[in-house]
Amino acid sequence: MKLLRIYADTSVIGGYFDPEFETDSRRLIDGVKQRRCILLLSQVVLDELQPALARVRELLATLPATQIEKFEVTTAVIKLRNAYLDAAILGTRWRDDATHVAIATVAKADAIVSWNFKHIVRLDKMTAYNQINQSHGYGVLTIISPREVFFDEPATD
Repeated sequence: MKLLRIYADTSVIGGYFDPEFETDSRRLIDGVKQRRCILLLSQVVLDELQPALARVRELLATLPATQIEKFEVTTAVIKLRNAYLDAAILGTRWRDDATHVAIATVAKADAIVSWNFKHIVRLDKMTAYNQINQSHGYGVLTIISPREVFFDEPATD
């Protein structure tokens, strides 16, 4: 069975050490460690992690390299992000949040996972992002919080 490819934004990585979010964030990160999914990372996440505590920044180094796909901010990502901003889904102040969604879309992630309920994981935003995605020839992007990420136990006979 094909492994899910999941784009996690910065809030999920930081949530690993946050008492409010750790249970669900750890389940996702542990899924990467156990080779149950592929984590899609972008330079935007890496840049946002720079001011974080060392243990947050170092968490990514504990993940198997085979389970990580890195994505750059390409022309296609910028075009899609700008379409979100032009449609006023988000204001320009939240450009990085729009970039996360655009990268996940262009990378054809199975889902983007975030704790950002203001700009990403919100029904009206999800609908708006996906309308723009479809108008630009992309498929529908699943947008969820880590609370919805579970991995089936291996089947036993």
